[in-house]
Amino acid sequence: MKQVPWIAPSLLSADFARLGEEVRAVLAAGADIIHFDVMDNHYVPNLTIGPLVCEALRKSGITAPIDVHLMVKPVDRIVPDFAKAGATWITFHPEASEHIDRTIGLIRESGCRPGLVFNPATPLVWLDHVLDKIDMVLLMSVNPGFGGQSFIASVLPKIERVRELIDRSGREIRLEVDGGVKVDNIEVVAAAGADTFVAGSAIFGASDYRATIGAMREKIASARRGA
Repeated sequence: MKQVPWIAPSLLSADFARLGEEVRAVLAAGADIIHFDVMDNHYVPNLTIGPLVCEALRKSGITAPIDVHLMVKPVDRIVPDFAKAGATWITFHPEASEHIDRTIGLIRESGCRPGLVFNPATPLVWLDHVLDKIDMVLLMSVNPGFGGQSFIASVLPKIERVRELIDRSGREIRLEVDGGVKVDNIEVVAAAGADTFVAGSAIFGASDYRATIGAMREKIASARRGA
């Protein structure tokens, strides 16, 4: 079953001096969900933002879903903090968890929707065991750690494979793609089966957020018409 496509601007590319304003601007421009990248300078070679920033956005009046992507190791310690801070979705990398099933359960018990993240070269074998317990699969189309990287086209067959697995499961599971997604390639990403599109520099680096998000929606619609 096709889900309504979501555009998810990544805060990694926002102006952090004006973060609340930036979030309100992309939501007003038509974004559906905010993608919140958490890096620990351990699992990935960068350091970004934590629960306090998520909580600050909520306290400032942001009510849109917040999709927290944990690029941290270990995972479990920080999950309750993000749940308390207002996360809607929490996704994590299976390599960063000692007990994947336990982490998924912890996320759901904390009141959030769990998902697994796969790097470009990470095999999908974990889905054989936990697809029935998650609400999102996030496929990285760059190697995580930094914004502004180029899309890795070899991820496209992987998107197609996950789409098949989700459809066969009969469950409503989001298929999100993150990394180098722009107006000029979002159509092929949608055609491969993605329904949730993370875009950082492509949106926050544009002069007109509404026009960019609108152009992305047109490309997604074109891919769906051709499916």
